[in-house]
Amino acid sequence: MKHNDILAAMISPLCSWYEKNKRQLPWRENRDPYRVWVSEIMLQQTRVEAALPYYKRFLEALPTVEALAKAPEELILKLWEGLGYYSRVRNMQKAAVTVVEEYNGKFPADRKLLSRLSGIGEYTAGAVASIAFNLPEPAVDGNVLRVVARLLNDDTDIMLPAFKKEVQAELSKVYPLASDCGDLTQAIMELGALICIPGGVPRCDACPLAHLCKAREEGREQLLPVRKVKKEKKLFNRTVFVMEHGGKVALVKRPKGGVLAACGNFRRLRGT
Repeated sequence: MKHNDILAAMISPLCSWYEKNKRQLPWRENRDPYRVWVSEIMLQQTRVEAALPYYKRFLEALPTVEALAKAPEELILKLWEGLGYYSRVRNMQKAAVTVVEEYNGKFPADRKLLSRLSGIGEYTAGAVASIAFNLPEPAVDGNVLRVVARLLNDDTDIMLPAFKKEVQAELSKVYPLASDCGDLTQAIMELGALICIPGGVPRCDACPLAHLCKAREEGREQLLPVRKVKKEKKLFNRTVFVMEHGGKVALVKRPKGGVLAACGNFRRLRGT
């Protein structure tokens, strides 16, 4: 079978499997674009299990895009506390302001327009477009790349931008065949998270696509995907001072710039 034929043939069994086996997650309760968007941003660099309580707390405090747009920065940072990568939530507020001011509080049902919002890249734009608006727009992340690489028995380095672009192009050709593009997007992700797993033995015995998988046919499922070894992380030495007085500790919020930006002047005292 050709690549297009394999990807087209996966839609029906994959979506049927997803309908029966999908996890019950709060962002799947409805397809409100705001809720979908919050979940996709929150799940960047965060495991599903870890994100669950944060998602609930965030939506309770800021249930609409208008509420997020108007919220004081101190509140959104507090709601995000523990998730890290605070630039994500700052960009979320910038995007929320744009949606309110330029789109009358309605997320645009257009992938290109979505991708122009702060903090929304190609993957998130595709996810929101397909899940919230049922548009034939794939969302390609690590899970999707791994599933496709095994399904097609492709040993191209999945870290190459060209491979991601190719996978997105191939999926774009078959997405119009799906009756529910949102389900297809979530089904591929779910398969990668639960069955076609990374860093271990894929659960081919439970995979709805085992009969289509070329890597399994060749006995190469554990050899794929190919991923170039990452460069060794740089280590930086930093000196940390803790100032305590009268049972209180001096805290300072670091500047927005830089991953480990140096601290400025102390701003407040907090009881311990």
